[in-house]
Amino acid sequence: MPDKKGATMLEDLPGEIMDMILIRLPSKDVGRCRVVNTSWRSATSTPKFMLKHHRRQPLVPIVDAHGRAVSHVVFGDVGGGTSSQELWPLVREGNLSFTLKGSCDGFLIIYHHTQPSFFIRNPVTRKYVILPQPQGQFNFVIGFYRHHPTGEYRVLWFSLSHDSSKSSVYVLTVGSDKPRRIIVKIPTVSSPSVENRLMNEVHFSSGFSPPVHHRGSLHWWLSGSSDITGGCADTIVFDTEAESFRWMRSPGQHCPNSMLFDMKGTLAFWAGSTPASFSTMDVWVMQDYEAQIWAFKYRIELSTVEASRQLYLTSYKKKKRTPIDSMVQSFNDMAVLNERELLVRFNGKHVLHCDVDGKFLGLVKIGKNQHCMRLAHYRLQESILPIPSHEMHQG
Repeated sequence: MPDKKGATMLEDLPGEIMDMILIRLPSKDVGRCRVVNTSWRSATSTPKFMLKHHRRQPLVPIVDAHGRAVSHVVFGDVGGGTSSQELWPLVREGNLSFTLKGSCDGFLIIYHHTQPSFFIRNPVTRKYVILPQPQGQFNFVIGFYRHHPTGEYRVLWFSLSHDSSKSSVYVLTVGSDKPRRIIVKIPTVSSPSVENRLMNEVHFSSGFSPPVHHRGSLHWWLSGSSDITGGCADTIVFDTEAESFRWMRSPGQHCPNSMLFDMKGTLAFWAGSTPASFSTMDVWVMQDYEAQIWAFKYRIELSTVEASRQLYLTSYKKKKRTPIDSMVQSFNDMAVLNERELLVRFNGKHVLHCDVDGKFLGLVKIGKNQHCMRLAHYRLQESILPIPSHEMHQG
């Protein structure tokens, strides 16, 4: 009903209209609504609402800011007029240091260096859970995924003995207190020592580029596996349902910093056009997953990006200080924003925004500054869902 001034009160709107309004709010605004109104708190706290709200959020790449102001930022909505936004206010103080080790459905796995421990954090709700570790001397997170048959969130651990001569793989269901060891059997590999070398390669690969979760499996491209496999395959695949490993082939010739990535639900791969090239990036997509057939999609030329950057500078308003402090001299890394737009790390320190034709669209900045940064190869899709655990902490 309208009030005395003829204005309709929000509380008077039909429930379905309020749901349509609430479901479209940003995550932080949903949190504010929960504080000011008990009926809104109830409406936005149901599993159905929280899951529906999560599915509406964009999946955006995370940039590692190397601890300047904040440790990580998430690249903002291209259509929203923002170049970047704060992921969470994680400031490095003294010897305090954190590393991002996993991302899945809005939950992040973070490693605390000062007091060695792993925990899962929801950056929206600021709740976190400490992860139980395997009994090995050295433990590493090599995968974080949702197990579709059960809906459980699971962590894949790699554990090394004190002298690094033996390794084990464990699966931890988030919310449980004990990792479960699984047997590693890789086809065509008969020697336990070779399997140990391969799993070390998986661990090494995870440190630079997280596995790609596609079709219920985790995929790692192993740059150093050719001498082990004879060049016939270079990608290890972990089936999260069968909990088994198998091989897969990448498109072929690639440079040392090549990588697998997800392109809007499709398995993709980028590499230099020659093994020693850092001036071009070729992008391939998986055309037939079962037959392992790849198709070439496009090439990004450094010369095209640099020419476009020079054109951008000539039209820069009032010829202010140039938005990049040096020429684009080499490509180092890439992340996909959408079908047409990319983030590209160049010259070993900056990240630019361009399209698949090489058109320069701007420099990624944190605030007004040009920080040295790198692409973390993790993505965030914000969530207000609780972490599935009885031992949550706030902070």
